Amino acid sequence: METTDNFEMADAAPVISLNYEAQTYLREAGKWASFLGIIGFIFTGFIAIAALFAGTMIANVSRLSPETPATAIMAGMGGFATVIYLLVGLLYFFFSLFLYQFGSRIKKGITYADQFHVTTAFSKLKSFFKLWGILTIVILCLYALIIACAIIFGLSASSMMNR
Repeated sequence: METTDNFEMADAAPVISLNYEAQTYLREAGKWASFLGIIGFIFTGFIAIAALFAGTMIANVSRLSPETPATAIMAGMGGFATVIYLLVGLLYFFFSLFLYQFGSRIKKGITYADQFHVTTAFSKLKSFFKLWGILTIVILCLYALIIACAIIFGLSASSMMNR
């Protein structure tokens, strides 16, 4: 299904105008978005550092008791943990980037009455929510898959016990 959006021509009169109160709310939202974006960048750095050391930490824990079979499995999971941390960090980076870009552009657009910056700010906000929506759908699908696997495992374990 394809949708088409009808946008007004660039030369046409504005359809929506923002009063002073709405501009104040957007400016304040921009300040908070910039703050959260910067904090997100800092946490992305922490996640990246943790990714570098995750494999080493898991391997060192597995050396504490090498005689148990579970530690051999844990030793092999170090690389997997590093990849997961890096993927989480990458996701967190993009959330932070979109928030920061929205914040900086909406502040600039409202302060200088620049339509281009306001439009690009809302574009970044749309990208933030689109990413959040896609991630939500993926997580819901993973939950459904985990629940289905748990039910199948439970039914097969139950049938094995009844023999």
